[in-house]
Formats: sequence, structure tokens, C-alpha cells
Amino acid sequence: MDREKAICLVSGGLDSCVTAAIAAARHERLAFLHVNYGQRTERRELSAFREIAAHYGVRETLILEMPHIRCIGGSALTDPDIPVPENALGEEGIPVTYVPFRNAHLLAAAVSWAEVIGAGVIYIGATEVDSSGYPDCRAEFFRAFERAAEAGTRPETRVRVAAPVLHMGKADVVRRGVELGAPLHLTWSCYQGESEACGACDSCLLRLKGFREAGVPDPIPYREG
Repeated sequence: MDREKAICLVSGGLDSCVTAAIAAARHERLAFLHVNYGQRTERRELSAFREIAAHYGVRETLILEMPHIRCIGGSALTDPDIPVPENALGEEGIPVTYVPFRNAHLLAAAVSWAEVIGAGVIYIGATEVDSSGYPDCRAEFFRAFERAAEAGTRPETRVRVAAPVLHMGKADVVRRGVELGAPLHLTWSCYQGESEACGACDSCLLRLKGFREAGVPDPIPYREG
């Protein structure tokens, strides 16, 4: 197992949980980072993050507040006046649930923390296979961000960005999570529900598709209808 310290960006969702499980299988020393940015399900995601961190016994955690992302707006996840589309998966174009350049904000914070705590790799649970087509979830973006981090940090700092589920479909993510014993029952993916998942937003539909194709029951509650 690698002794290099790794930071995991953990939203509390399916992809980030399985990514954390992959990191836990590779690294002895883990630090978990979570960001509240005014998303609709902020409290529920934070609860999932805390439970996943407890499951892996991660004591080095950081929870950041980034309210400026909500202030910037432009997304159905942060602006209550923009409705979350339902049953719209597969429509052309970038959906209104895209939070403009969100992963750049998250990774920038992770790089700063990595310099402070001596971490050499940042894990992020982005996927570009079964996704909603967010532009900041592409391999090209992560390669460019690595170059920016190298240019903007101390000469001795070496921070890699690892996105181990980037080329996995949701069914493969579920299967990998099951193989690693990831606590999938602790995850939360819904864009708008906090007690029950809506089952109709893009994130829910992708999640349900993944569990169905993997032949694994989805362990979280969904609203009826």
C-alpha cells in the first residue's frame, strides 16, 4: 500500500464514494475534503460525507464553505428560481444542473490543502461516460488543471489529479464499489430531495440505471410515483 498521503474530494455521492474506496485500497493515509457551496441538498450531502469518512476511519477532514458559487448562480443546483429538470436525461446540450466551473473551485482548494498537509495526489469522482456532459468532468480538463497546479505551487510541490472512475459507466462504478465493500448505502445522489431521492433528476436516473445494469439493488429510498 502506498505511503503517499492522498486527498479525496468526497461529495457524498456514488462516484465520490467509490473513488474514496479505490483510494483507501491504494493509500494508507487519507484526507477527505467536502465543500458546501449552497447546493439544494447541501445538508444531506454533508451528512453522507461525514458517514463515509467515519466508515473509513478518516480523521483528517476538511469541510469548506464556498457560498460564492451560489452567489455566482447559473445552475439549477444553486438557484431556486431555476427548476431541476425531471426525466430529461439524454437531451442535447449541457444541462442547467451544470454548476459553472465547479470542479476548478474544488480542485483549487484541494491543491492548496495538499501543499499544507503534504499530499501528493487528489482523487476526484468525476466520470465522462455515464454523465450529464459537464465540461469540467473531462480528462482534458484534469490534465490542464494538473499543469496549472504545477505552475502555481512551490517548486518542490508535486500534486497529481486522479480520477479513477472517469472512464467507467455507472454500472461499472457500482460493481467496483461492491467489489471494494464501499458503503453505497451511505451515499446520496439526488439533486433535489433530502429525505427521499426524487428518482427523476439526471443524477437519480443515471444512478438507477447503473444499479439496474449491475444487477444490484439500490439501497437508498426513493419517492413513490
